[in-house]
Amino acid sequence: MRPDILPPRYQDAEHVARGGMGDVYRATDTVLGRTVAVKVLAERFSDDEGVRERFTREAQAAARLSDEPNTITIFDVGEWEARPYIVMEFAERGTLEDLLKAKGAQDPSDVLRWLGEAAVALDAAHKAGIVHRDVKPGNLLVDNRGQVRVADFGVASAVGMDSMTMTGTVLGTAGYLSPEQARGERATPASDRYGLGIVAFELLTGERPFAADSPTAEAAAHVHAPIPSLSDRSNLPHELDPVLRRALAKDPADRYPSSVDFVAALREGMTKASATTREFAAVREEETVWAPAPAPAPPARRPNPLVWVGAALLGLLALGGGLGLAGVFSADEEPKAQTVIQTETRVVTTEGKATTIEKPVTVTQPAPQPPPPPTSATTAPTTTAPTAPSSSSKSGTQLTDEATSLLSQGRWQEAEAVSRQAVAKLNGSGELYEAYANYNLGRALVELGRCDEALPHLDKSEQIQGSRSQIREARAKCG
Repeated sequence: MRPDILPPRYQDAEHVARGGMGDVYRATDTVLGRTVAVKVLAERFSDDEGVRERFTREAQAAARLSDEPNTITIFDVGEWEARPYIVMEFAERGTLEDLLKAKGAQDPSDVLRWLGEAAVALDAAHKAGIVHRDVKPGNLLVDNRGQVRVADFGVASAVGMDSMTMTGTVLGTAGYLSPEQARGERATPASDRYGLGIVAFELLTGERPFAADSPTAEAAAHVHAPIPSLSDRSNLPHELDPVLRRALAKDPADRYPSSVDFVAALREGMTKASATTREFAAVREEETVWAPAPAPAPPARRPNPLVWVGAALLGLLALGGGLGLAGVFSADEEPKAQTVIQTETRVVTTEGKATTIEKPVTVTQPAPQPPPPPTSATTAPTTTAPTAPSSSSKSGTQLTDEATSLLSQGRWQEAEAVSRQAVAKLNGSGELYEAYANYNLGRALVELGRCDEALPHLDKSEQIQGSRSQIREARAKCG
């Protein structure tokens, strides 16, 4: 690379990616002593002053989203040698595109968590009036904690790539264009949600729904071709087909009203599929698939979908029954209660690893409620297991779920004791459950009139998961 491609502040630059808009370099910020990613506008655009101005303006607008959950942090925006650049955090684990190239279709429980995290970021951007316009696996980065961070908000628009008007430039992302973008119309939040639907299809099946021999044919297929069946292209349950059909509807008005609504519908489809399961064998900790009750052998190409459903449900329940929890609900949005019935197996989590108890049991529980808890009381799940695990043997996530249930029942002192154990086990993890555990402890202390002790825990929760109405309400009780 040319030695002057980046400002002198950024040293040891290493080229790591090239796209239609520009090049990405890994470099060391010598002022702050950290590794960063620097995206530089492609040289073919450098002579167009209008493009350079739009690129910088869009990047500055996107930087406003840096404090939102699951959005890549932008450190600096500038121009060097007539080439605009954006400095952002470096994602050590690459992108979801990298994972697809390496392994193809991904584990459903991981997919649902990633989609949930991306959904939160997209909905926050739309609330702020920013449309991404180029939602694809290459713009979904994976940080060192394994969480998805959305990058490149608005950059496609800055170089005129949000439609097919720049033939030869946009073709690299034709596989993710919404029908309206393919027709040259302006992108909207519904266009981003369509792109997320394409990403979901690809992550779950290993292939894009409208893949074609040429980018032009693929772009046209978004407009005219019927939406393929997800279950026909994978071992996934047919209950997910109507979810993807709505997500990929040709008319933007027919799609889901928000990204989190789409992901929640995926989760519900899996839950419905699991309700048809009669019996699952217990598995050891290292196993990832549940074996269904004996049944006629399925065709060689299509293993019994219930095997997959068990695996997906295992991953979902290990996350508290949701999609990484925060990925299902946007800020200030209350979860909707629903009832789920599983049979013959109860899932437990130990040190972050999901497994089932050796003796199957019947469990009936309401839809899991992520802390902060909803305003209406919920009933704690009950089981017929002969012996409940002691508090010392429970994981931080299990203790957090237990404390949430106690709070919903107004059992403040018990909730405080359980929450303290959860906070101790999750301390320093930086995961969403650490935020939930701190909220539970803070809320319990507020209700017990111990605001001085409560406020640091509420602050910690907000630091990890961002602002939530429940946190503000708890603080308000302290005056």
